[in-house]
Amino acid sequence: MDFVFMSLPTNLTELKQLPEAVLNSPFKTAALTLAVLCNYGNNPDATYEMLDFLKGPENVSEYEKQFIRDRLKGKEYKAFSYFNGATPENGYTPFKPYTISVTENPYSFPEENWATLYVKSSGADSSRGIKLRKKPSTGQWFLNDIQCLSDIRVPMASDPWA
Repeated sequence: MDFVFMSLPTNLTELKQLPEAVLNSPFKTAALTLAVLCNYGNNPDATYEMLDFLKGPENVSEYEKQFIRDRLKGKEYKAFSYFNGATPENGYTPFKPYTISVTENPYSFPEENWATLYVKSSGADSSRGIKLRKKPSTGQWFLNDIQCLSDIRVPMASDPWA
């Protein structure tokens, strides 16, 4: 499923204004997760606030904040690498409007109210997961675990072997 964003959210108000923010599909929540992570280099606190919204009844834990910080500090390009047009050659600068594809596989829905969906980075050889959980009382899908922040190929301009 493809999602198109004219701009990426920089704060909670902008996030909530996006049509996908109804969170009635795990695909929407997964796409928003990457859109939100693109803001990390500009404002980590606003990024965590938006992730709190995507996590629903839970907040981003200190452990999760440290995990995100460890994976993205100095490597903010990782989140952008999932959007169309971003490549190691262009420093992971995506095309505008920002378009991201979220996919499923036969194992994406292992049990009721749980899903792991996949996004593809142009800097990695295989798709990476985002785990989601449905809240039955509201029908909304919330972020449970970001599994897509492991290292990818560095931008060509930063690669001493390029």
